[in-house]
Amino acid sequence: MNTATKLGAFALGLAAVFGGAVGIGNVTGPVGAAAEADGQGDGKGQGGGHSGHGGSGSGTAAGDTPTPVPGGLQVSQDGYTFSPEATTVKAGQKTDFRFTIDGPDGKPVTRYTLLHGKKLHLIVARRDLSGFQHLHPAEAGGGVWTIPLTLPDAGAYRFFADVQPEGAAKQLTLGTDVSAPGDFEPVPLPEAAQVAEVDGYEVRLDGTLEPGRSSKLTLTVSKDGEPVTDLEPYLEAYGHLVALRDRDLAYLHVHPDGEPGDGKTRPGPAITFYAEVPSSGTYRLYLDFQHGGKVRTAEFTARAGTAGSPAKPGNPGNPTPEPSESGGDGHGDHEHG
Repeated sequence: MNTATKLGAFALGLAAVFGGAVGIGNVTGPVGAAAEADGQGDGKGQGGGHSGHGGSGSGTAAGDTPTPVPGGLQVSQDGYTFSPEATTVKAGQKTDFRFTIDGPDGKPVTRYTLLHGKKLHLIVARRDLSGFQHLHPAEAGGGVWTIPLTLPDAGAYRFFADVQPEGAAKQLTLGTDVSAPGDFEPVPLPEAAQVAEVDGYEVRLDGTLEPGRSSKLTLTVSKDGEPVTDLEPYLEAYGHLVALRDRDLAYLHVHPDGEPGDGKTRPGPAITFYAEVPSSGTYRLYLDFQHGGKVRTAEFTARAGTAGSPAKPGNPGNPTPEPSESGGDGHGDHEHG
């Protein structure tokens, strides 16, 4: 699949939210003004254009310019609904999480268009932006999806399904809340930093998020002080970037400039994305990359516009680069390899 034709509605083709021009990067849905979370509508009034994952709609009042609806803020869009069998699971316990994507006819969808080698991508994050997981459920038959899932700590989690049902006009990012009852202790959002460490790897983020403008983000991977020049393809790319906006968890899924085997894209150490954030604010970025047969996730906090400390060129919102807290490999019990 040509990744140059797909940054999904926040919830980082690029012609959507974080998106730049087609052929530069890929977006998973535009991030725009706040929408009614978990709206149960049939998608009417949402027919905004979309490029990339996590389709977005638009709300229009008479005489107003349509406002893009961020991906992942709606449980239903264009007649499709994210329907989990259970919305409560036990924290710290492996659960067989099962769900369907129901179509306009009310029946589970059974046929999908592939998105980067998979029919469905499931992204999980707690409401405080901790506990990130990027999963790929299996089909159990009859349109039912299943995944062995562990939510490590109590709290409210947001589940995002990136899908394009066969026959749907565009890709969609549908979102729903799942709770893990218990004593909830929110994790403070780490300060913005240029460097993240995970499993002995160091990933450096260069670039500045500028609301309403295409921003070049370069993530450079090294290990033991040496650049990693043999990154392995993962889901048809050398890296995948998910961005979640603080507080509302608007969702964006970005794919890099170039793809393995195109004759010009090198397997590291640098992975370049072009993104466009629609608003000032704080964002949490999650970079998935594969090396040595294992997928790892480097996490960053970045600020756009005037939120918090002013962003500076080459430094997303923090004038003093410091290693950020690592969220581990961010993949729970599920292997991507």
